[in-house]
Amino acid sequence: MQEAVDSHAVIDQAIGVLLTLGQLTPDQGWNVLRDVSQHTNIKLRHVAELIIEWARTGTLAADISTELERQLAPYGERSRPPQSGGTMGDGDGRRFS
Repeated sequence: MQEAVDSHAVIDQAIGVLLTLGQLTPDQGWNVLRDVSQHTNIKLRHVAELIIEWARTGTLAADISTELERQLAPYGERSRPPQSGGTMGDGDGRRFS
């Protein structure tokens, strides 16, 4: 039971990052998170953990970054991940724009 509660909290935090990032509704944030998970074949909880870590460090694995940008694209320019300051990286600590 505790594992389910912890997993839900991580997913909610990641949705919060997406809401802040893209000015999305909670449902849109959930859809983006779910679709990134499905299209990268990475478990939802792990994608959520990576997005939370990206919010802290500014780095995000290239495959997640690419898919996140693709999923945010339909929501317009305001939903684009930041390209300076909070840049995404390739997972090795290197950043790109």
